Amino acid sequence: MRIRSLAFSAALLAAAGLAGTASAQNVRGVTKSEIVIGMHTDLSGVAASYGVSSSNAMRLQFEKINAEGGIHGRKIRLIVEDSQYQVPRAVQAANKLINRDKIFIMAGALGTPHNAAVFEEQFKAGIPNVNPVTAARSMVEPHHPLKFQTISSYYDHIRAGIKYVVEKNGRKKICTLYQDTDFGKETLEGVQDQVKAMNLPLVETATNKPTDTDFTAQITKLRNAGCDLVALGAIVRDAILSYATARKMGWNDVDFVSQSASFDQIVASAPGGVTEGMYVGAGTVMPYRDTADATVAAWWDAYKAKYGADPNIGAVYGTNTANLIITALEKAGKDLTTEKFVKALESISGYRDIFGGPVVNFGPDKHLGTNEVLLYQIQKGRFVKIAGPLRY
Repeated sequence: MRIRSLAFSAALLAAAGLAGTASAQNVRGVTKSEIVIGMHTDLSGVAASYGVSSSNAMRLQFEKINAEGGIHGRKIRLIVEDSQYQVPRAVQAANKLINRDKIFIMAGALGTPHNAAVFEEQFKAGIPNVNPVTAARSMVEPHHPLKFQTISSYYDHIRAGIKYVVEKNGRKKICTLYQDTDFGKETLEGVQDQVKAMNLPLVETATNKPTDTDFTAQITKLRNAGCDLVALGAIVRDAILSYATARKMGWNDVDFVSQSASFDQIVASAPGGVTEGMYVGAGTVMPYRDTADATVAAWWDAYKAKYGADPNIGAVYGTNTANLIITALEKAGKDLTTEKFVKALESISGYRDIFGGPVVNFGPDKHLGTNEVLLYQIQKGRFVKIAGPLRY
């Protein structure tokens, strides 16, 4: 283990351009008075509701800690660049953050392909990637010393959801409807592995494009196959449309279970209650102001007072990311380096976010904080937790 530690330290220092002195004055993005954190996200595209709220929430937490004197005398400066949810723009934004702004950490970057497209350049510069806003397994797999994620994956979510619904409701004929994308295929893998583990058949599959608005053909195909449980590799719009199509066609003797890409208040509160009854596996808690404890209520009110809107699930992700970074920076100490920050993250154990999410445990060879899943069902326009933490 000592050999591994020395080898890792040498590699990390070399990658970050820190060989020689370990003084914070020589660490990119760190001065005597400041720590610079970067974020590429969607501020004006199709996923702006996530990008705007997550970046706003991170900024709110950092401003709060800065007002209290910062961390070991340093203030945090967050630089946010708009990717418009386009991979080329994400690359352009990340290049600015890496090469011009000389950031210390990349945090809360939105989108699976967007993160993947900048990893090589980012890691070459020795910049940790903390809590990207995507639950893809590739955010921590294969293991890399600079990849960290707290929440369980889409793969975890769909497996745990299927297992629960099969056992609870006696379902036996599993089908899946998934986007014909890398995201959808990850969900498909989870479905395939779970039905195999439960010795059940995968009766039928259907796919859709992210731009599809008519799901009649897919739902008809699955209904004709006699499915009694449909696992969704769906994001927000396709989750609403596919479920609503099934109910409009009178297909009511079937359960639908999705994963955290559908875990958005927009899905639960879809007009006319068209998503009522849908199950969703997720890695975080969905807060509501009228049921919040004092800590979450104060957070909610502070966010709304500053930004003039209620926080959404993106704000939860941003808050959790900011608080995790603050915790790690405090642990890393005054003589801050990339290696010390990474070791501080790896030392975090028994950590729980302010919303009461699953317990996070990192380690030198464990950069996924948890694979526990919380299962929700949409009831009266809200996500209501019905089980968890679950493991498949």
